[in-house]
Amino acid sequence: MADSSFSLPPLCERISYTNYFLRAVYLTVLGLFFSLLLHRIRHTSEYDNVWLVAFFCEFCFFLVCLLITCLKWSPADTKPFPDRLDERVHDLPSVDMFVPTADPVREPPIMVVDTVLSLLAVNYPANKLACYVSDDGCSPLTYFSLKEASKFAKIWVPFCKKYNTRVRAPSRYFLKPISVATEDSEFNRDWEKTKREYEKLRRKVEDATGDSHMLDVEDDFEAFSNTKPNDHSTIVKVVWENKGGVGDEKEIPHIIYISREKRPNYVHNQKCGAMNFLARVSGLMTNAPYILNVDCDMYANDADVVRQAMCILLQESLNMKHCAFVQFRQEFYDSSTELIVVLQSYLGRGIAGIQGPIYIGSGCVHTRRVMYGLSPDDFEVDGSLSSVATREFLVKDSLARRFGNSKQMMKSVVEALQRNPNPENILTNSIEAAQEVGHCHYEYQTSWGNTIGWLYDSVAEDLNTSIGIHSRGWTSSYISPDTPAFLGSMPAGVPEALLQQRRWATGWIEILFNKQSPLRGLFSKKIRFRQRLAYLCIITCLRSIPELIYCLLPAYCLLHNSTLFPKGLYLGITVTLVGIHCLYTLWEFMSLGYSVQSWLVSQSVWRIVATSSWLFSIFDITLKLLGISETVFIITKKTVAGTKSALGSGPSQGEDVGPNSDLFKFEFDGSLCFLPGTFIVLVNIAALAVFSVGLQRWSYSHEGGGSGLAEACGCVLVMMLFLPFLMGLFKKGKYGTPLSTLSIAGFLAVLFVVFSV
Repeated sequence: MADSSFSLPPLCERISYTNYFLRAVYLTVLGLFFSLLLHRIRHTSEYDNVWLVAFFCEFCFFLVCLLITCLKWSPADTKPFPDRLDERVHDLPSVDMFVPTADPVREPPIMVVDTVLSLLAVNYPANKLACYVSDDGCSPLTYFSLKEASKFAKIWVPFCKKYNTRVRAPSRYFLKPISVATEDSEFNRDWEKTKREYEKLRRKVEDATGDSHMLDVEDDFEAFSNTKPNDHSTIVKVVWENKGGVGDEKEIPHIIYISREKRPNYVHNQKCGAMNFLARVSGLMTNAPYILNVDCDMYANDADVVRQAMCILLQESLNMKHCAFVQFRQEFYDSSTELIVVLQSYLGRGIAGIQGPIYIGSGCVHTRRVMYGLSPDDFEVDGSLSSVATREFLVKDSLARRFGNSKQMMKSVVEALQRNPNPENILTNSIEAAQEVGHCHYEYQTSWGNTIGWLYDSVAEDLNTSIGIHSRGWTSSYISPDTPAFLGSMPAGVPEALLQQRRWATGWIEILFNKQSPLRGLFSKKIRFRQRLAYLCIITCLRSIPELIYCLLPAYCLLHNSTLFPKGLYLGITVTLVGIHCLYTLWEFMSLGYSVQSWLVSQSVWRIVATSSWLFSIFDITLKLLGISETVFIITKKTVAGTKSALGSGPSQGEDVGPNSDLFKFEFDGSLCFLPGTFIVLVNIAALAVFSVGLQRWSYSHEGGGSGLAEACGCVLVMMLFLPFLMGLFKKGKYGTPLSTLSIAGFLAVLFVVFSV
C-alpha cells in the first residue's frame, strides 16, 4: 500500500515537451500546403485532368499533415523514480506477466526462453511475480524448453541480482565479451559457470528441435500425444511454483505453461483469444492486480521495468486521473528500425500528451480491473467500487453473463474487483478450473472479447482494445526511458517485414468498420476529441492509393506532355514544402542520434510500405467486406540473436551490442508486395528515357502547356525513393527482382506507356 504522506517526493513526474518553434514550422507547412491547394482550385479550368488528380492526391496529403500536426501539438511523457518506490510503498502489489507464442518454427523456443528468463530476473520480489506462457501452437518443444529454462533460472536469476547485470536476457548478455578488465575472481567464476549452463540449455533445446522423439520418453509429455496445433484439448502445467516465497533474491517466480483448447470448426480469435485465456487462468491462480504483456520476441532490457510502471500506477495523483495502463516505448536490437523509434519519440509522445499513449501490443502494464470492463465512474474516491457498480458487476447472474459459468472464475473476479488481497493458493489446485475456462465454448454468450479483456473483431487487437479502454474514460501513461525498457526482434528479412506491415494495416482498417471505430461518437465526452483523432491516424494507411498515383504522375506527364507542377511562385512553394519536409524529418532523426544514411533509408522504406503493404491491406479489407474472404492472422518469422561471439571468451557486464552490419540489404521474393515498387521504377525509367531522347519538346515547359524539367526532376526523386527496386533490376539471387515479378511489372509498364503517350 502506498504511503499517503504528501511530504515525500512523487513517484513520477509528467514532462511536457512543448516547442513553439516546431509549432510555427507545423503552421507554416499547413499554410503553404493550403495556398498550393487554392492555386490548384483557381486554375483547374486551364489544365487537363492531371491537375485534378494531383489536387486529389495533395488534398489527401494535406489531411494527413493536418492530422499529424494535431497529434504532435503537445508532446509529453512520464518520468518514473523507481528509487523512491521502497520508501513510499511498504507492500508492492503482485504482477502477472503474459508471454504469448504460437509457432515454434516462426518463433523459436530459445527466443521465448530468453524473454521468459529476462522477466524472471527483473528487480521485483519473486513472490510477487508469476510468468504465464501461452502456447497457441501446442508444441511439446516449447514446453520442454520452458522446463529446462526453469532449471537454468535457478542459476541465472541469482547471478543477475547478485551482480546487478543490466541486460537480463542471457543470449544478449553473453553476446559481447567484457570491455573492462576486472579483478573480481568470484565474478569470473560465476560468469563462466552461468555461461556453461546456458550453453547446455541451448544445446538441449537445439537437440530437441532436431529430434522430437527425445520428448516422448518423458511421462510429463503425455498431454501432447496425438495433438495438432489446431486440434487439441486445454493443457495447463505448473512448470515451477514459488511455494512460501518471501521475496529473497535467490527465489524464482511462478512459471506456468498453458495452451487453450482448439478445434477445427471454432473461431479462436488468434492472439486476442490467447490473451483472454491468459487473463482467466492467471485470475484463477494468482489474480494479480496488474498484468505485464510482453511479446515472446521482446525481452526486458531494464531490470527496473516493473518498478517503473508501479511508480505511475501507485502514484496517488495519477490514480485520481484514472490511469489504466502504462505503455513503454518499443525498440529493437536486430534490424533497421529507426523509423519506428522516431515515430514513437515524436508522434507517440504527442499522443501521450492528450489522453495517453495507444496500447501497442507489447511492453505494457495493464490494470486487471480495467481489463475486466470497469470504467472510472464505477469507483469511489478511495478506489472502492461504487454502489451502482457493485449491483451491476457483483450479482451472480451478472458475473456469469459477463465472465462465464465457472464458479472459481466468478470468485476470482469478485476478489479482483474488490481489491481483496490474493490468498495464498497452491497453483496446482487450480489446474482443473483453468482447463475449464480454456474450452472452446467457454466464451460463448459472455462478454469476453466484447467489453471484457482484449477485444475481438480485428487482427490489430492492441489498437482495438486501446480504443475500448480510452472510450470508457480512462487515461494512460507513456514511459520513454534512456535505457530501453524492452528490446525486440523484427521479422527476418524484407518480405516478412512487409507481411507484418500488411497485417497491421489490415487490422487498422478493420477497426474503421467495427463497433470500436473512432468515426463513431466523434464528439464523445469520455474520449477527448484529439485522442479520437489519434485513433483516426490509422486512416493514413489509406493514403497508399494517392501515394501510388502521385508516384506515377510525373512519369505520366512526361509521356503525355501534361503539366503536373505549377509555375513561378507556386513552383517555389512546392519546392519549399519538399525542402521543409526533408529538413524537419532529417532533424527528427539526427536529434535521436541517427545518421543521414538512416534518414535516407527510412524515407525510402516509408514509400515502399505505403505503396505495397498498405495497398494490399485495402484489397484484403475489400474482400472481407464483400464476403469473399476473411482476414488472416499470419505470424511473422523471427530471428534468434547470434551466439557465436556470445559463447566466446571473456565475461561481459551485459552491455548490449549495436545493430546488425547488414541493415540496408533489400531482399526480394515472389510476393506480390514487390510488384507495385517494380512497376513504379519501370514506368519512371521509361518516362525519363522518352524525355532524355528529346521526344517531348522542351519549349512546352516554358509556355505552361506541357511537361518539363520539374516533372523530370519528379521522376528522378521517385527513382531515388525506390532505389532498392532500381538496384534489384541489376542484381541476382535474393537481392535481385524475381523474374516473375519483373515480367508482370514490365507488362503493366508497357500498358501504362502505351496508354499515356
